Amino acid sequence: MKPLITLELTRALRNRKFLFFSVLYPSVIFLIFSSSGGPNAKVDGSGGLTVATYLMVSMASFGALTAVLMGNSERIAKERESGWVRQLRLTSLPGHGYVLAKTASAAVVSLPSIVMVFVVAAAVKDVRLDAWQWLALTGVIWAGSLVFAALGVAIGYLASGDAVRPITMIVYFALSLLGGLWMPSTGFPRVLQDIADWLPTHAYAALGRAIEQSQAPHARDVAVLAVYFLLFAGGAAWLYRKDTLKA
Repeated sequence: MKPLITLELTRALRNRKFLFFSVLYPSVIFLIFSSSGGPNAKVDGSGGLTVATYLMVSMASFGALTAVLMGNSERIAKERESGWVRQLRLTSLPGHGYVLAKTASAAVVSLPSIVMVFVVAAAVKDVRLDAWQWLALTGVIWAGSLVFAALGVAIGYLASGDAVRPITMIVYFALSLLGGLWMPSTGFPRVLQDIADWLPTHAYAALGRAIEQSQAPHARDVAVLAVYFLLFAGGAAWLYRKDTLKA
């Protein structure tokens, strides 16, 4: 499994288009969105967080989501059609090893996007946090990206090569917008706020914002992410077995 993870990382790092959208794009969006308010402007209902501090977590989460979801789903669907997955089944690599390798390699690639947003926020927008907060934010957002890495694997096995991109884009933008990554969900209509409260992206960003406020993450947010991870990982494993039987 380790050689496969190394191969996946090498392929991702050689893809300049993928690196731009997963590493640089979230930082650009952060700079654009955070310019809408002054340096001391606060986000309503955020517990006193400034616009830049609030959006930093949102865009770091968005960058990790981009890296693990977009990369995994399309790559797996194309590998299935090209016969690469079929070839791997002839090796000693177990089925769960393939799924874990895809999830782990995607999570590793998400780290640069998280760090890049933090660097830009600190250097350009003068966001200041304690050292433990920077480390905790990096760890929490990085670990939380595994939820969406598993979703990417599931979509890759669910959709064909032609259908995977539109399906992924719909899921990607729905989770980003409704989950409050692009704009605070506190400004949504009540119905959309109720929906956002149960989305994994909303809980994902909420973990980071709790750390920014020097608070412990809410148990509900942790539980929501845990349930979604089990759902997505279980779905990916089931779809992998189903695909294996077809082969």
